[in-house]
Amino acid sequence: MILGATALTSVALVAGATPVLAAVFAPVTDEFFFAVRGQGTTRNDRPVSAATGTGFDFSRMAGPKPLVERLSLSPDDITLHPRIGSLALRLCRVADGGLDAAFAGGQSRDWDLAAANLIVHEANGRMTALSGDAIEYNRREVVHGILVAAGQDRHARIVEHFRTRPLPWS
Repeated sequence: MILGATALTSVALVAGATPVLAAVFAPVTDEFFFAVRGQGTTRNDRPVSAATGTGFDFSRMAGPKPLVERLSLSPDDITLHPRIGSLALRLCRVADGGLDAAFAGGQSRDWDLAAANLIVHEANGRMTALSGDAIEYNRREVVHGILVAAGQDRHARIVEHFRTRPLPWS
């Protein structure tokens, strides 16, 4: 896949509905993310993990601005992390702790998500639908709705936030 100046290769092996092996290579930044179910995540052969905590630092969040703004009590005062052109790389930034949270605005497909999902999971993060429901792959319908990835505690806080304050368009 090539998006703007971001060339990226994202590959996953999915067994049933779950990714079990994942690799994402970003040649522009010379980063190789790799994960095997139950064995952790590495970036360039070094273990990585998602950022811990529950706080919302909007400069460390990426995704569609109208969605991220819904987390703030004063949305006019937030500045998001600069746009990351590749969804898979944006999600990998959660896995390596470079971002606290990342959102996908919907219409992403299995092949956009499966590798990054396992990479986040194996880095002690969570990636789910905004409702908190697990993402299933190899379904008849390969398109997914709004998704969120973050470290486990922050992810739980974000999912709870949207449970109590649903999106007006969902």
